Amino acid sequence: MATWHRLGDRAELSQRVPFAVKLERWSVAVFLYDGRFRAIGNTCNHKGGPLSEGRLHGEFVMCPWHAWEYSVITGKGPEGYDEEQVPVFAVEERDDGVYVQTPPTMPRKLIKHMPSHLLAEHAKPAGAPPRVLAISTTAMDDVNPRYSTSDALLEHTLDQAKRRGADTQHIKLRDLKFRHCEGNYSKAAHACTWPCAITERDPEDQLTAVYEGLVHWADVVIIGTPIRWGNASSLYYKMIERLNCVQNQVTIRNTVLIKNKVAAFIITGGQDNIQAVAGSMFTFWAELGFVFPPFPFIAHSRGWDAEDMQNNVRQVKMSDTLREASYELLDRALDFWTIIDQHKAELDRPMERAGRKANTLPEPEEAEEEVIA
Repeated sequence: MATWHRLGDRAELSQRVPFAVKLERWSVAVFLYDGRFRAIGNTCNHKGGPLSEGRLHGEFVMCPWHAWEYSVITGKGPEGYDEEQVPVFAVEERDDGVYVQTPPTMPRKLIKHMPSHLLAEHAKPAGAPPRVLAISTTAMDDVNPRYSTSDALLEHTLDQAKRRGADTQHIKLRDLKFRHCEGNYSKAAHACTWPCAITERDPEDQLTAVYEGLVHWADVVIIGTPIRWGNASSLYYKMIERLNCVQNQVTIRNTVLIKNKVAAFIITGGQDNIQAVAGSMFTFWAELGFVFPPFPFIAHSRGWDAEDMQNNVRQVKMSDTLREASYELLDRALDFWTIIDQHKAELDRPMERAGRKANTLPEPEEAEEEVIA
């Protein structure tokens, strides 16, 4: 049964648009376009973004979360995407005000998209060897390469992993072309999605290799970074900003994507600040769900006044102690993972939420939908 709802008089509403209003069980976005009031569903088909907070480009409103567009007249997407549609509501201007009718005159239509492979299960075959992923975060000019102390020690850990019979992968962030985090979380927690919205809409973004390695492939992860002005490298921070989509799943869905995985760190540099860099790294990787072996990092620094970097390089190249430390770091991490793997049943019990970061958030409101297969 159709019901008309008075929203207010024209002058009042002209000052408010665009805005959202809850009418029965529908969330309705109201716009003023070409001198007429228009009403469509407020919930974006993609991830539930609030269309009333978007910007109008002609007749199309752009979702503020991930830039999907819908006509405020037809509810459909632009040409080529017009099989998608948000609900459209009839609007009447009467002598006593502006009215919107429910239910919608045109229902929501949603194309059933192929889910990202990052959402699929990636079961490890029974009896498969442990998997060690090394991530290098140092920048490099490939045409004129230099010696990297953090990379050198990372290579030693990979050598030891191979001697231990582990499968290995080595990701060098400098070889990947990936976009900076574009601040979706700063728009709304639900706007930061898994998989990352950037990965979803940009097939050329290459951070997928990191997502696959951390979430689905690795048992042990070793991250190497140089110290740059008292902090980890800029590439390290570029990566972990994009990993917010992994940590954010704990907050918005109570879903822990990383379980029973071990992380350890290699930190080197010409300046001292090792404890602060390590502490920051521990906090972040623990929030993703990683656990740490005893003595979970090795480091090397010659201090604030040691600006003779060629001597720093020579020292690392010649140091049997640092090479052995790399081997032992890998051994500790791999042995710790073996213990965890033997007790997976106990560790996989549900985790109580109290004391964990942030609060759970309700899902965005969903409208009625017609799904197109």
